[in-house]
Amino acid sequence: MPGAGAAARPRHDAAARGFASDNAAGMHPEVLAALVAANGGHVGSYGTDPYTAALQEVLRGHFGPGSRSAVLLTGTGANVVALQALTRRWESVLCSTEAHVLHDEGGALEHVGGTKLIALPTDDGLVDPADLERAVRRAQGPMAAPVGALTLTQSTELGTVYSAQHLRELVGVAHGLGVRVHVDGARLANAAVALGLGLGELTTHLGVDAVSLGGTKNGGGLAEVVVVRSEEAAPGLERLRKQSLQLVSKARFVSAQLLALFEDDLWLRNAAAANAAAALLARGVEELGSRVRTTRPVRANAVFASLPADVAERAAARAPFHVWDPHHAPGLVEARFVASFDTTGGDVAALLGVLREELAR
Repeated sequence: MPGAGAAARPRHDAAARGFASDNAAGMHPEVLAALVAANGGHVGSYGTDPYTAALQEVLRGHFGPGSRSAVLLTGTGANVVALQALTRRWESVLCSTEAHVLHDEGGALEHVGGTKLIALPTDDGLVDPADLERAVRRAQGPMAAPVGALTLTQSTELGTVYSAQHLRELVGVAHGLGVRVHVDGARLANAAVALGLGLGELTTHLGVDAVSLGGTKNGGGLAEVVVVRSEEAAPGLERLRKQSLQLVSKARFVSAQLLALFEDDLWLRNAAAANAAAALLARGVEELGSRVRTTRPVRANAVFASLPADVAERAAARAPFHVWDPHHAPGLVEARFVASFDTTGGDVAALLGVLREELAR
């Protein structure tokens, strides 16, 4: 029979490193310590605990005194709950053709909320205000699903970032047409660091109605929360959270992680480290020679690059990364490398070394 400590033994190589996703990283030690500190004794469940109450106040400091928050289990759940709260049953939601909610959530919004997603064309993942207005007006006829909300991924799936001015214009157009605005902020911290702005300065202070604020990709383990600008902006949030299977019974453990990230500047330090590692990697990729080049501007913690398909296959087996577009060009793929809060200069150097070796074969 296994000993009492058998379950606590690592079942993976703790020295393994990769660039496939910031979801692959572990938890920041300060977040892990916060979980341990929250573990003793009995406290109220379903959010009636001192950690969740403290988190509410901390997030009001970021997003405004009238804001409200609700902790959840997953990023997909956060997006589904937030967008349901912003729309009525017969309305649709606009997003970009590259949006995470469109491609990477298994139709969750459509399945759970019954809400139609309409994609706006974009080459860089960023929605254009003129396209937004055209789409809203096009959907006003009796045969269409009128637009109730616009959802924006920040930073985008292509590593691009909405500037504050761009967001201000989008919010202005949307609100002028009676459309509410949601930000999918799984990597909001990375975008805020890239722009030198606070979390609220990039969202609710500009009029954004709801934010899916992610902590999992930035040093948390299970750390997601929906923040709404005001109760009136997204009514029914609490009821929808339960009906969408996202009400956490032991909420203190989610809130404790988020407190560790957002009460002070850990969120900023983690995102800054990931962004810096991505910038270092991008410079190194450009020095690998003519067969490899970056394909998109590096603004946050993702680097996109084209490289020979056979090189990518061999390199990814040694240092994991994601092939974003397997048909980028004849003989070439577009790879995506994502830096995490704990990505070091040594990790970047090791990846570049693998790429050099495979290019030389």
